[in-house]
Amino acid sequence: MKSFIYSLTLPELQEWMQQNGEKAFRAGQVFDWLYVKRVGSFAEMTNLSKALREKLDASFSMDALREITRQVSQDGTVKFLFSLHDGHAIETVIMRHNYGNSICVTTQVGCRIGCTFCASTLGGLKRNLEAGEIVAQVLTAQKALDPEGQRASHVVVMGIGEPFENYDALLSFLRIINDKKGLNIGQRHITVSTSGIVPYIYRFADEKMQVNLAISLHAPNAEIRTRLMPVNRRYPMDELMRACEYYIKTTGRRLTFEYGLFGGVNDQPGHAEELAELLDGMLCHVNLIPVNYVPERNYVRTARNDIFKFLRILQAKGINATIRREHGSDIAAACGQLRAQHAKQT
Repeated sequence: MKSFIYSLTLPELQEWMQQNGEKAFRAGQVFDWLYVKRVGSFAEMTNLSKALREKLDASFSMDALREITRQVSQDGTVKFLFSLHDGHAIETVIMRHNYGNSICVTTQVGCRIGCTFCASTLGGLKRNLEAGEIVAQVLTAQKALDPEGQRASHVVVMGIGEPFENYDALLSFLRIINDKKGLNIGQRHITVSTSGIVPYIYRFADEKMQVNLAISLHAPNAEIRTRLMPVNRRYPMDELMRACEYYIKTTGRRLTFEYGLFGGVNDQPGHAEELAELLDGMLCHVNLIPVNYVPERNYVRTARNDIFKFLRILQAKGINATIRREHGSDIAAACGQLRAQHAKQT
């Protein structure tokens, strides 16, 4: 199978050009065709020689994704189900905000982390995505926005999979979409979410990127976190918090802690007090998430009044916290749900 052209960073494409007897600057022209003009074939790259276009076509594929279905929510959220070259399916979401359009991308086919509240882990991990398969999600979303005259201004790596378990592809993806000759999405407009793979939190901190980091915490103590997230057995909460402190100290950037509220599990006033104590003094923000119901899981949504009570306790303790705005609640919005439905049908 040919490699995906979208997997190459600009320096890598420049190197390919030189190895194939072409001038390095041709790589910038190809990037312009791919990410600015957003063409669908090498034949359309008319300022390249026919010989170069044939070389590109012989070496690379542009067919990373095939759209299976597209759901559009009443709030404007768009959820795509894509088929990959090997028949596996992944999800990508366009979310509308007052500050722009955010694209939620997937990094793996399935997930092996095993969070007990998440539909993405149903069926386990199948494989990692190539960098180009992640890039193509943003590019396809941008093409869907083009007729509206809008752009993908933000990216959240919060779809199916654990990004840090596909680390090299993740970094290539970040560099490609950030490149000024590429999609030119600012690093500070990109957020990567991890379940807490401690060694890679240290490694990501040392990259010294301006990309935002979010930690899926979901619990105020180790006992509850282990029940919700088995990864806590491998990377205990105290180790995770030390890694978070290292990230903040090394980068000077604020961390986001994602905290899904599950009725009767982690949403009581005492849990809010405990969470505030855990995060006291950290440069961080807590994103409270009213959970989407997943039929295959047994968790229930926290009552609206209890969500606001939890928020007020955190804020009273000096913790910066907000409630995440819901997107696409009428279109199987929970991550992995659309893929799970497709798997049942096929």
